[in-house]
Amino acid sequence: MSKSSSVYLTGPKKFSFITNEKNNNLPKWTESKIKKTQTIKKIVCGRRIHFLIWKKPDKLEFYHEYKKKRKYQLPKNETIKDIVSSYETYQILTESGKVWSLANSNRYKEVPLLDADQSTFEKIRPVTFFKEKKLFVNSLVMGFTSCYYLCNGDQLYASGSNEEGSLGIGQEGGREPMPVYVQDKVTKIFSGSHALNFFFTTSKPDLFYACGSNYYGELGIGSTVSQISPVVVKNFQGSEIMTVSLGYSHSILINKKGQTFSCGRKGTNGHGVDKAIFTLIPQLKEKKAVQLAIGSSQILVLTDHNELYGWGFNENRHPTDEFENNNSNNFPKKISLPGYFTNYLDSKDMIRIVSGTFVSFLYLDFKNALLQDLGLLFESQKFCDCEIGTLGNTTPAHKALVECRTKLTIDQIQKKLFGEKSTINKEQTLSFLKWVYHDEISDLEKLEQNFGALQLTFPPFVDNTLEKDIAQLYQDDDSKDFKILAKIDKIDQENEDKDEEEEEGNYEEIPVHKFILLARSGLFREMFDNVNEKDNINKVKDYSQKTIESLEILIKYFYTNSIKLTADQDPELIVDELSDAVEYYQLNDQCNLESELLKIKMQFDLN
Repeated sequence: MSKSSSVYLTGPKKFSFITNEKNNNLPKWTESKIKKTQTIKKIVCGRRIHFLIWKKPDKLEFYHEYKKKRKYQLPKNETIKDIVSSYETYQILTESGKVWSLANSNRYKEVPLLDADQSTFEKIRPVTFFKEKKLFVNSLVMGFTSCYYLCNGDQLYASGSNEEGSLGIGQEGGREPMPVYVQDKVTKIFSGSHALNFFFTTSKPDLFYACGSNYYGELGIGSTVSQISPVVVKNFQGSEIMTVSLGYSHSILINKKGQTFSCGRKGTNGHGVDKAIFTLIPQLKEKKAVQLAIGSSQILVLTDHNELYGWGFNENRHPTDEFENNNSNNFPKKISLPGYFTNYLDSKDMIRIVSGTFVSFLYLDFKNALLQDLGLLFESQKFCDCEIGTLGNTTPAHKALVECRTKLTIDQIQKKLFGEKSTINKEQTLSFLKWVYHDEISDLEKLEQNFGALQLTFPPFVDNTLEKDIAQLYQDDDSKDFKILAKIDKIDQENEDKDEEEEEGNYEEIPVHKFILLARSGLFREMFDNVNEKDNINKVKDYSQKTIESLEILIKYFYTNSIKLTADQDPELIVDELSDAVEYYQLNDQCNLESELLKIKMQFDLN
């Protein structure tokens, strides 16, 4: 199976410049000429025929119908945290809390935060306002002609056009960011590159705010009156919201149960009639949505089983034959994925969907390798050391992983779930283990019964995630059941025949969980494939010729997905020794490891 992603798209003939379909519409998913890569982090689209791709930690690629592909690199020591887009503007947020812009001010004069001379996407420029005000930008979102910034953890600013009150600051507006006052601390902001409105969640879980254009009822507040200041959306609590995405005249919301709601204009809200409050979309009521993409009119929704649904596509821009009957284009319909994606239909959180004004994209995201690796480990059931379930009806599992996720021992789990009065069946047990291994919630009701029996907080993603639990497991040396023997000193070739017991003294033991090695490294999977599980092998020598320091950092990376160096460690040596780790240890997360090593290079000014 390939570990690099092709980018597929559907849209008008103007986008044929990045395909081999010259001067033709792209009514069906068409493979682009964009170079296959494992490192696509995000694609965002502007209003016209252009889009921006974030591939490397500090690099961007820009595609435009009238220009050659452009590459941009951020200044030294700056790494990208997020990219967003609006009408003719892209903004880049870096890990340092700074904001950068890439824009065409000649096309639209009220683009936020632009100098008058910035034009034609010539280069990335810093937005100096936040540095001057000593504001650290935590996150940002862009609407059609305006932008919101969450700064210093709890300060909200807005800039750009204030059309229909989209800034939420009353009647005023302007290019320079202005503070927005919300009664409670804002935690998340939602909008869309074609929207004239915004939504917010706050520190109070029962509150959900909206402001801006409401001509079709797209704020979901029960009226069609635009709001120049944030108002409460009364039929939804903020704690229930997973994501919200906005188009020009409609809003789509996914709650934490995966249910899809919408409001706004009838042609694009999926209901066929105008809706002024968020209403469950009937065609998707049995589906659990996990991802959402909205263009000017078209909407894409991806489910937890990688089923793709869409509606609102303009004529001759339909992604597949399912939309040949244009009369049904206002309602969700299942869309076939290109054959390239069929190998990944059983993979969790890899397929990505994007929609712009006229175009939609599909690609694969390989960055979430930990979830993928553990999901495959669960399916293989290799080297399991415990069983969950009732006698004669058990499922093998890995003890350390189950216990770190539940904070309970296997004996406690067995007693609570499968005691004398237990009603938990094997299907519910599998649902529970899918959450343990890759955060999958395939059946909310069944999983809730498991959590109730275990007296754990539900829903689980409120309190803990797989990544957080695995990172904490690294500290638990007592449960580590395997050792990697790392050479203390390299042994001369002349001494290769020395007594094995004497040679053993030249190795230092690095403790690790066997299931981590199985999940993260193809090298160790191949090794264990040639070992009888009954032999209970608990250690192996490392022949990579890497230093103990580098191996310890790599093992910690297997758990945490990050590399942090202490003052006494040699950054140049670490980068040099780990640069071939992806290939040698057969890792699935090239993108993330490269990103971590690049951060070290920038931090310590390494060439």
